[in-house]
Amino acid sequence: MRPLSRRSALMLGGAGAAAAATGAAGLLWDQGMGFQAAGGLDLSEPQALRSADGRLQVKLSAAAGRVSIAGRDATALSYNGSVPGPTLFLQPGDRVNVTLENGLADPTNLHVHGLHVSPQGTSDNVLVSVEPGTSFNYEYRLPANHPPGVYWYHPHHHGSVADTIFGGLYGAIIVQDSQPVPVTRERVLVISDISLTGGGSIAAVSAMEKMMGREGALVLVNGQLTPVLAARPGERERWRVINACTSRYQKLRLDGQDLQLLGLDSGRYQSPRDVEEVVLAPGNRADLLVTTAAGTAILRTLPVDRGSMGSVMGGNNGSGQSRPGPDGTILATLSVTGSPAAAPGPVPAQQPPRDLRSAPVTARRELVFAMGMGMNGGGMGSGMMSFTINGRPFDPARVDTTVPAGAVEEWTLRNTSPMDHPVHLHVWPMQIIEQAGRPVDSPVWQDVVNVPARSSVRVRIAFDDFTGKTVYHCHILDHEDSGMMGLIEVRWRSGPTVLCMNEKTDEGAQQ
Repeated sequence: MRPLSRRSALMLGGAGAAAAATGAAGLLWDQGMGFQAAGGLDLSEPQALRSADGRLQVKLSAAAGRVSIAGRDATALSYNGSVPGPTLFLQPGDRVNVTLENGLADPTNLHVHGLHVSPQGTSDNVLVSVEPGTSFNYEYRLPANHPPGVYWYHPHHHGSVADTIFGGLYGAIIVQDSQPVPVTRERVLVISDISLTGGGSIAAVSAMEKMMGREGALVLVNGQLTPVLAARPGERERWRVINACTSRYQKLRLDGQDLQLLGLDSGRYQSPRDVEEVVLAPGNRADLLVTTAAGTAILRTLPVDRGSMGSVMGGNNGSGQSRPGPDGTILATLSVTGSPAAAPGPVPAQQPPRDLRSAPVTARRELVFAMGMGMNGGGMGSGMMSFTINGRPFDPARVDTTVPAGAVEEWTLRNTSPMDHPVHLHVWPMQIIEQAGRPVDSPVWQDVVNVPARSSVRVRIAFDDFTGKTVYHCHILDHEDSGMMGLIEVRWRSGPTVLCMNEKTDEGAQQ
């Protein structure tokens, strides 16, 4: 597993010297000397590919080339020549075949983020490496009871995940409801960020930005800058929102409009919840209902304090972040005009979410997410920043955690660092049990769980349906690439009983 090659870096980045001089992506772009974006155009959505009769056959070609970003031509990465790639609309029980063609200069692969499918073989196997100039045939089989929700796909080749997603490789997956929600229209909104040079190529990223977790100078919706959405008063829209940023948190507000949250990630509430704002860590998704009122409303993302490197760097914040003002960053404009629409029908009640709080727990584990200077882990020398889980950086040859199939485990996710870490577990979602020492009073399911700086979150996980190897990691993707990831293997039980024990993943896994 290798990071982007020098060839790819030179092809995509034309501002290495400038990035080294400024140390911040936000300084590489302004209206005077940087990439001349064109905002305020009508919202466009990615190509929609829908399954039929239980099947979907898709070809995804990953390549570098000229694409439209922020209303202008740019040189970036894309699937099938567009940013984002096509949206896959699926049904529970579908079989999905994806031919991934690697037109990049480096190895790649594909991760279907949040889908509850096998991690083995040709399914959601992040240990696959698709070499340049070759292709790989994936096959995913969704269970008949797969949860509806908002998911997404992106590369997961260790060492280059942040670069390739920042460069434009991502797309949405929607698993449809068995009982449709009555709405006037549905929209897919993929939020991403990127930094471009004046010539329209991907700006180089400094070492300091990678340590903090890069945040791009342009924040985009479906590859567009501040697009415009149109609606009539009284309409109900369904917005499926994905935070595809490599590190940037999104605190979303749409003042003047009625917002209801159907669920986060694959978790679904029994009935919609009224909200004023929604916070999405990198990798999180929101399923929103927007009931429109006449006027112009601004969808914006407000600043989120995700910590700093100050105490680690001896007082120098070294954030490398492009900081928005107190009013945040404008993402899109919703223009609501015309005659009022007829009221939509009621939202059907959802099935009660599964609740593991009363389930027997077969093992308890603690995962400690840490970062520091001069720590010796995996051969890292003094003076280098280390990103570890339980004291060790990722090693694809080492299984960190072994779990019996069918087990229900309780994990304490502990963050000893001065920065937030959003923790993602592949294949199996997590039920949040406790946050910062306070119990959660209703079932909340997510596959990306934010663990605030110097805090902890307790979750329970049901390792149902599948066996095989996959990973858990920080979804600040520069941190993942730098080692904040562990390998988990779920195996069939080897004996009639499973002991309950407290352990860290590097102290011997439950057999």
